Order: sequence, then structure tokens, then C-alpha cells
Amino acid sequence: MHIEITGLRIYPVKSLKGIAVERARLTPEGLQGDRRWMVVRSNGRFVTQRDLPRLALIHTALDENGVTLSLQAFGQCFLPFASSGGQPVQTKVWGDPCEAEDEGDEVSRWLTAAAESSETLRLVRMATGFVRPQGIPDQLGENTHTFFADSAPFLVANEASLDALNEELKSRDQARVPMDRFRPNIIVRGLEPFSEHQIAGFRTDNYGLKFCHACERCVVTTINQDTAERDPGKQPFNTLKEINPVPGKQKPAPAFGQNAILEHGDRADISVGDRLW
Repeated sequence: MHIEITGLRIYPVKSLKGIAVERARLTPEGLQGDRRWMVVRSNGRFVTQRDLPRLALIHTALDENGVTLSLQAFGQCFLPFASSGGQPVQTKVWGDPCEAEDEGDEVSRWLTAAAESSETLRLVRMATGFVRPQGIPDQLGENTHTFFADSAPFLVANEASLDALNEELKSRDQARVPMDRFRPNIIVRGLEPFSEHQIAGFRTDNYGLKFCHACERCVVTTINQDTAERDPGKQPFNTLKEINPVPGKQKPAPAFGQNAILEHGDRADISVGDRLW
């Protein structure tokens, strides 16, 4: 069986548009540059496309100095990698408490306007020296840490699974969906549909990723990442819930992709075209 990487995507700001890259640096916390910032309300509660679909429209771009946010008609906003020592913010990613630093009023004004939010939005980064506690150590290991990802450092998606989902959508007279509905970090080709849930992971001579658990999907899958419009029929969420439910849950929930951790290869490069075994 020939398995290869066909796509890599980094999301510098949680819930904003991602960046397709040909090569990325692996770290135990995820692809370098991934989910380093997060949108929050004034009270510190995090905001995602679930609350504000328009976040999907804000572009991100990385260079050696930081990340640039942009949206036509609103211009650009630059965030340096170096901390500016902003005001401390207490927030959470689901149940995991996080100490963060606010990026300031100018960034807040730009983000609130670009997102066309009726309430003030703030942008935060993880506080210098803070290590986020692991909320699900039984699945990811107690020594696994991330920045603002939902849970695992990496999300791996299978092209064949998307093809199978789209064939089922077509049979139901529903529109096909692209891979960006699922916001993966690593996309692979060569596996059978949904067989990513049955394998232990993959490796090359330079790195190895361990698959930990199927990724339970939410309504973000119903948001068009180019228009920020929600699918009125709640697709592909509803179809995916039927054809690939999360194993072992009493209430059916859709699964797509596999959450993974880095077993070895800290600071190694991962590239489109890498052959896996």
C-alpha cells in the first residue's frame, strides 16, 4: 500500500482561514505556527466559526516575523511572533484553562470590524511560559500539549474518506464539499475510505505520528469557507453522522479525520509528497 501526503495546512489563528504549504516544521504542539492565536470576547470566552461564521473569510499569511491578517475592504493587520507583553487574559479551550496575553486595542478594532461583529472581539496569544494542561490525557497522553487547537496537536484527513462522503452526498442530491470544511493539518492519499480510524499512525525515517482517536465533527463542517454561509440542510454533518459515526457514543455524532500526536521527529520537516509507512 502506497500512502503519501498530498496536503499540509496551517491555521495561525483558530477559526480563521488556513494556509496551504508545501513544507512545515513538526513540533510536539503541532505544525509550527499552527493555532498560536485565538479570538475571544471581552470576558475571555473563546469565539469560533460556530458563533461567528464570518471568521472563515479572514485570510492569514505567515512570514519569518509573524502573521498578517487580511480581508478585502478592511486592509491588513500584522501580529509579530515576539510577545508585546499584553494584558493577561484568562480563557479556556473547551475545559482546558489557558493563560493568554491580549494583542491590544488596535488589533481588537480591526478584528471586530472585519468580522462585522456586534460585540467587541479581542485577539490573544498563549502567555509566555504557560503550558496548557491536557484535558483528555487518557486519549492523547498526559505529556501532550498544544496551543489553541481543540484537543490534539495534529488532525489527519484521508482523501478517500472525502470522496466516499461526496459520493453519498451526490446520491442524496446534495452538493459536494471540499476538504477545507474539515480544517485538517495533514491530508493523505492511499488509504481506503475511513480506514484511518483503524490504523495506529504513520511514519517516515524522520518522523512518526501516532493516531489517538477519531475526530468528532461539529457544525463548522456546514459552513462554506469561501462565503461563510451555513448549509440550510446541515450538510455534510447529517450525512456524515449516518455513514461514519464516532465509535462508542450513545448519541450518534459524525467523525472525520484522526487526531494525532508526534511520536518522534521534533523539529523535523514534513512535506507534500512524503511517502509514509
